[in-house]
Amino acid sequence: MLVKPGMGKAANLFAEFYRRGALFLGVALPVIALDQLTKYIVKTNMTLGQSIPESGLFHWTYVQNTGAAFSIFREHTHLLSIFSIIGIILLLFIVFYMSTRFDFLRSPWARLSLGLIMGGTVGNLIDRLSYGYVIDFIDVDFFATFNVADSAITVGAVLLAITYIRLARD
Repeated sequence: MLVKPGMGKAANLFAEFYRRGALFLGVALPVIALDQLTKYIVKTNMTLGQSIPESGLFHWTYVQNTGAAFSIFREHTHLLSIFSIIGIILLLFIVFYMSTRFDFLRSPWARLSLGLIMGGTVGNLIDRLSYGYVIDFIDVDFFATFNVADSAITVGAVLLAITYIRLARD
C-alpha cells in the first residue's frame, strides 16, 4: 500500500480500497440490482411455467431452478449457497489482495470481469437464500433457461479468459 504524505492512515486505506475496488464494485452492484429487479418483475407478474410469448425462438419463461447451471445438482440449494459464499470470499480476496501480486489482475478488464462474476454470484445467492431456488426466465428454445446473473457470470468468465490470454501474449 502506498502511503501518501499528509494523508491520515484511514484516508490512505480508503484511497487504496477505492483504487482496487471501484470498478469491481461499480460493475457488481448494478448487475445485482438489474438481476434482482428483473427477477422481481417475473415473480410478481408471471405464473410458474408461463411463457411470454407462448411460442417462438426467444421468450420469457418463469422457472424455479433448485440446481446450478443447466439444473445440475438439483435440490442441493444449501450446498450451492455454501459454494457461492466461498466464491464471493475468493473474489474479494483476488480483487483486494491477489491483485497486488499479479499484474494481470490490476487490468481494468480483469476488474470488470471479476465485477460481472461477483454481481452474478451475489444475485443468484440472494435467490437461493430468499426462496430456496433461483428464478430463471430468459428462454431460448435451443438452450437452457437462464437469468441476468447467469449471463453476467458467463460474460465475466469469458472476458476474464480473453483478458488473461491477451495480456499473457503481450
